[in-house]
Amino acid sequence: MIVTIDGPAGAGKSTVARRLAQRLGFGYLDTGAMYRAVALAGLRTGVAWSSDADVARLAATADVRWQGDRILLDGADVSEQVRSKEITAAVGRAADHPLVRQHLVALQRRAAEGVSLVTEGRDQGSLVFPDAACKIFLDAAAEERARRRVADFRERGEQVDFAAVLADINRRDREDRSRPVGRLVKPADAVTVSTDGLTIDEVVDHLQRIAQSRLSAEQS
Repeated sequence: MIVTIDGPAGAGKSTVARRLAQRLGFGYLDTGAMYRAVALAGLRTGVAWSSDADVARLAATADVRWQGDRILLDGADVSEQVRSKEITAAVGRAADHPLVRQHLVALQRRAAEGVSLVTEGRDQGSLVFPDAACKIFLDAAAEERARRRVADFRERGEQVDFAAVLADINRRDREDRSRPVGRLVKPADAVTVSTDGLTIDEVVDHLQRIAQSRLSAEQS
């Protein structure tokens, strides 16, 4: 069974998807980290994002894969590096490029072949896995998401301003809903879950009940 978790930036998708996968005994896929890894590869190589030939070569040669819950780039664990402010600012250039998205969507579908998987991003239920048995749209108020993002940065030793982070969250929301490819869309058959005021465990408990209900329906 495929469980898709889509939603805006900072809604907590990565954290709850990872924990839900562990509880269900499913595989886990953080697609946002895949785009971040390509952005990191692009920064390292100085790719010209305006050149389709350069981007196509980057997408084809960057070895991006998951190992457990760690993202690897060319065999090295870059799970922490891809969460930096620098990569956060650059990831849109990778995620908005049709050639990168085409390549990574193919990798995501390949990763789901023959396995049960919890996958998260912004287009998993709408585009990558439109026939998924269980679709979740995880949401939270912009202010709540900004507070979480500030806490994440500070935990990694990066000092950021709350107002600036909130402004970036609001800008990202507008851009994500109007992107030319892979835009953020709530699938018509997705269950909306707001994480405002809930602990991580409470959110995961709720998602687990939804997923197990869908799993039971599939097996009956």
